[in-house]
Amino acid sequence: MSTLLSKRQWAYLFIGVLLLVFAIYIMPVSLPLILAFITALFLNPLIKLVEHRFQLNRKISTTIIYLIFLILFVVLGTYVITVIVTQLISLVENAPDYILQINNLLLDWSGDLEKVMADLPNEFVKEVNNSIQSSVQSGTELLRDVLRVDRLAAIVAAVPNYIVSFIVYLIALFLFMMELPALKAKFYLLFSEETSKRIQFMNARLKSVLVGFLKAQFLVSLVILAVTLIALFVIIPDYAIIMATIIWIVDLIPIIGSIAILAPWAVYMFIAGNTLMGSQLAILAIILLAIRRTVEPKVMGQHIGLSPLATLIAMYVGLKLLGLLGFIIGPLVVIAFTSAKEAGFINFNIKL
Repeated sequence: MSTLLSKRQWAYLFIGVLLLVFAIYIMPVSLPLILAFITALFLNPLIKLVEHRFQLNRKISTTIIYLIFLILFVVLGTYVITVIVTQLISLVENAPDYILQINNLLLDWSGDLEKVMADLPNEFVKEVNNSIQSSVQSGTELLRDVLRVDRLAAIVAAVPNYIVSFIVYLIALFLFMMELPALKAKFYLLFSEETSKRIQFMNARLKSVLVGFLKAQFLVSLVILAVTLIALFVIIPDYAIIMATIIWIVDLIPIIGSIAILAPWAVYMFIAGNTLMGSQLAILAIILLAIRRTVEPKVMGQHIGLSPLATLIAMYVGLKLLGLLGFIIGPLVVIAFTSAKEAGFINFNIKL
């Protein structure tokens, strides 16, 4: 084994183990600080732009960008929280009516099913009815369990912790934005000149990958927008543009996607008795999901420097190991590995 790994590579392996321990044990309790650092990295190009465009120093440029970000964040956050709270209150108030509608709808389906299966054996019909009734009862109990007062009270009780984390995030964000150049310089001083150049190469490669990833997501979302707009003009012409725009904006978020809008919409239409529109929306959701799963690997591969096959494998493995977040992390891990290999950090040369 010693012939395969040099002392430097053993050091890198040790650092990798430390990072793994950090990710498992320290990262969960340091989430506000980590998010603040990542946000500062994203806002740093805007700070540099203000510095060069208006000839301002780092402190003033950082303050301007921070205040703009804070205002936008507070306005959007207030709006989103208001909508969520309003919808939750409405859901809790109308939950009995929703349960009654679902029960009536399923009972109607059960009656229609009995007519269709009139010529079938009684035991089979009875088994189907029992399954339907069991499903209705399970669904009702699940909905009541979700909407229990003690669960809502637990969410409300956790609000102070979220507020403290949010305040820590805002303070850490400003400090990271202010000190980012100094932190970067100190980080590079930890390594030799050769290693520092390799790390800078990896950093530039990962930046280009991130930009390519965002471009790929935008291009795929344009295809989603076109298909959604055409379909909604057929399904619901009066609200096609508005709903297509909302679905397009939501689809820009990789983890959520357009199905987050279309699936509840289709379910509501089924419950309301509009089976045709519910079926059309469900079919549209399936089509958009298929487009994203087939087009996205190819487009992302072209923009982040991976082959479509490698991108697809990385997405699938990441999805299975880490859930929805792994859909993004998978390709980034592969890119980080290839960048480290190109920079000379990883040098496996095994010949059989």
